[in-house]
Amino acid sequence: MSKHFFGDTAVLLGRSLSHITRSVDTIVTTAIMPIAMMLMFVYVFGGAINTESVSYVNYLLPGILLITVASGIAYTAFRLFMDMKGGIFERFQSMPIARSSVLWAHVLTSLVANLISLVVVVLVALLMGFRSGAGVLAWLAVAGILILFTLALTWIAVIPGLTAKSVDGASAFSYPLIFLPFLSSAFVPTDTMPGPLRVFAEHQPVTSIVNAIRNLFSQQPVGTDIWIALAWCVGILIVAYVFAMNTYRRKIS
Repeated sequence: MSKHFFGDTAVLLGRSLSHITRSVDTIVTTAIMPIAMMLMFVYVFGGAINTESVSYVNYLLPGILLITVASGIAYTAFRLFMDMKGGIFERFQSMPIARSSVLWAHVLTSLVANLISLVVVVLVALLMGFRSGAGVLAWLAVAGILILFTLALTWIAVIPGLTAKSVDGASAFSYPLIFLPFLSSAFVPTDTMPGPLRVFAEHQPVTSIVNAIRNLFSQQPVGTDIWIALAWCVGILIVAYVFAMNTYRRKIS
């Protein structure tokens, strides 16, 4: 790794963030779909779903936050694809900069943009009646889980961003990720699901992440869910990072 890695990444991060500031509608658009889903489920379906003593907006919010991230990372793949097609990477290769800093700038831009979208969604949830007595440490734990989740999915997004043949192909990978929370405990308790679907829902990563965030918000014991959630996030992050960096090296070699 170049000794100038951090400086190079900071400069390139500034470049990527300037694109975001000139296109604020990107962040707004990313937040609109999760907010629309939250409005629909709370006010249309919420009354028919039994979440016991927990208000449905409180029950639903963790899953909506994950959907926000899953929809937001499509823009990372799109921006990478456009840079690849525009020849920006070839131009950077001719300059004395750390090669990996190009990818890290895109990843950190995704993190910043998604965090802003998440804040917007939480603010709307508060207007809809979301309440939490969680303390600072619990909120920091939720933020940490969401940051890890965002980084993991962003490194997944890097792969199609580097390898896709079209703009549609670069962002289409995010659709299954957006759909995954529907097959988890995000919208309904898993014990209401039929056998095979229930088994899948209880053992896929989104359920443990949703349950950990929900328990942190409600000041309930998190049990093993938080460790399973962290294991999933870190495991996906490491595997995606290795694949993404190998793909990048092949592309620029």
